[in-house]
Amino acid sequence: MRLFAKRARKALVLGLDCAAPELVFDQFHDDLPTFAQLMRGATWGELESAIPCITVPAWTSMLSSRDPGVLGIYGFRNRSDNSYGAMTTADNRAVKVARIWDVLGDVGKTSIAVGVPQTYPVRTLKGEMVSCFLTPNVESAFAYPAMLKQEVLATAPGYLFDTRDFRTDDKAQLHQSLLDMTDMQFRVVERLLTTHAWDFFMYVNIGVDRVHHGFWRYHDPQHRLYEAGNRYQDVIRDYYKQMDVQLKRILERIDDDTIVLVVSDHGAKRMDGGICINEWLWRNGWLTLKTPPRDGEIVPFEKADVDWSRTKAWASGGYYARVFLNVAGREPQGIVPQCEYEATRDALSSQLRGIAGAQGEPLATTVYKPQEIYAQVNGIAPDLMVYFGDLHWRAVGGLGYGTHTTLENDTGPDDANHAQNGMFILHDPKTRGHGKVAGHQLMDIAPTLLSRMGVKIPSEMQGRVMG
Repeated sequence: MRLFAKRARKALVLGLDCAAPELVFDQFHDDLPTFAQLMRGATWGELESAIPCITVPAWTSMLSSRDPGVLGIYGFRNRSDNSYGAMTTADNRAVKVARIWDVLGDVGKTSIAVGVPQTYPVRTLKGEMVSCFLTPNVESAFAYPAMLKQEVLATAPGYLFDTRDFRTDDKAQLHQSLLDMTDMQFRVVERLLTTHAWDFFMYVNIGVDRVHHGFWRYHDPQHRLYEAGNRYQDVIRDYYKQMDVQLKRILERIDDDTIVLVVSDHGAKRMDGGICINEWLWRNGWLTLKTPPRDGEIVPFEKADVDWSRTKAWASGGYYARVFLNVAGREPQGIVPQCEYEATRDALSSQLRGIAGAQGEPLATTVYKPQEIYAQVNGIAPDLMVYFGDLHWRAVGGLGYGTHTTLENDTGPDDANHAQNGMFILHDPKTRGHGKVAGHQLMDIAPTLLSRMGVKIPSEMQGRVMG
């Protein structure tokens, strides 16, 4: 009797950065026939993101099945030491753990990764890689192996890793840049998908995130700047429809035995305004300035004249706030005694939760202590992480606003914040799915894919296999 080896499973992942479950599963469902078809017989639902629910570190948390504390990555920019000004960008060099393609490579499987966040600068792998939106330009060494760069540029001359500027008032230019980027990236994806050998293929589209940040006010009637019948009202819907068409083209190019996953790293929601976190810390006695801003002058925190010898806390802005205590023996001019660290942190947490909105309304604000939510706390972690107003309010780092709230984003026009839950659709032709499910976190993705592909799951992974 002749024995046949078990056929190795392949997996394809389409990542949609920031794709919102309520849009895919509900609001746009009838406009997305390919998504709907994929959902039939699949396991699908909301997917809880990392804390923080931002692109970096969420995708790496998903693909390594480690939480941000274990990774030691708490945002795009992280403190590199305990000084007051040293911040570094968390690119590929910040990732010290194995991601799914590393695990697959160790057992001889070939991976292709395109546009996956935190893959610039590229590293060696068993397979091929085209780096992500952190790539400066096409002159960079963005491909592995190096010769792949020529193929990418021959397929899509002027290849774009990101939109040219998604925080801009020139919406027509942004829209065109978004379409150009999307066309170029999918041309490269289709070529690699169909002409190169792979066991695992992953592409992350950053465009969904950019269209949300750039056009949410035109889409969402609940946004304070929404105007019915505006010229950009359907831009977000149309972009999701474009993703549906591209997914159809991808599915037509793979065999019917391939595992398919569509997944996002977090969701999206309207942005109501910003909490000027350092302004609030200053006006409430936590932060002291040697020279206050002049009337009408907005000063980035990095340029503020801080009196560190009298400052207890300061913060970094963004879609969430990272708050740091000035601890004696830790920071150069620390004044918070270590024996009072927890009491001080608790007092500040309580005050942060009590910050009101622009009209004095209460905000649903959540404050996290890293040690309470992560398995480990590596690197230089914030002492507190703050989601203002259930993430309808971002954190603004500058000073000089005259109040603790603002309706203007300090980094340019931005209509949306991130939501804690993203989405996933897991379609395995060999296993009937469970339909809509709840309770999964993005660290479940890597062990689930490895299990379906018949590869041993590393013991260090924190997620659990989806049923």
